[in-house]
Amino acid sequence: MRLDLYLVTDAALCGDRGVAETVRQAVQGGVTTVQLRDKRRTAAEQLRELELLADAIEGRADLVINDRLDVAVAARERGLPVAGVHLGQGDDAVTRARAELGPDAIVGLTANTPAHREAVARMAPGTVDYLGVGVIRPTSTKPDHPEPLGVAGFRAFAAAAALPCVAIGGVRFADVAPLRNAGAAGVALVSALCAAPDPEAAARMFLSEWQEAAR
Repeated sequence: MRLDLYLVTDAALCGDRGVAETVRQAVQGGVTTVQLRDKRRTAAEQLRELELLADAIEGRADLVINDRLDVAVAARERGLPVAGVHLGQGDDAVTRARAELGPDAIVGLTANTPAHREAVARMAPGTVDYLGVGVIRPTSTKPDHPEPLGVAGFRAFAAAAALPCVAIGGVRFADVAPLRNAGAAGVALVSALCAAPDPEAAARMFLSEWQEAAR
């Protein structure tokens, strides 16, 4: 599980360049995990997209899918290198995901309240691998987002969590070092990479800042 620089795809923001090419460039720049998120596509379309992303990634990053446990299972049955799923609070139960994908899969869960954190703490160890925590700042990529946590809110949440926490939602370049210092296991980016004129250069810049913050 490689959480440092985590790309969440957005087809609209990728534009004419396309999701697969955006991912290819971003992974070349150092992205360590790619999450396919496209709730508008059918299962068949998402399977095809996973095939394209697997070719673009070439094993250099972990590939997970948002929400669609059924698609993750189908992809793995086809032999695609899909590492697992990321689920929201309203998606399939993580216990079902763990049961269907097995102990070696990655199962991530969105969490942004103490109640979410406490619910995870009551689950059997190994059910969830990491938490996606946010939003950090207001973001147009998720208009129904909860109240932003900011860096201070993230710090408090992560300090009380037993699992690695990835900061997501409106993360800016200037937030990277403060978030790592606040206990983030990684930063998740959407528009900062998908809408970047040069996703490879943008990924290198964010990863360099992330690595520098650890020194």
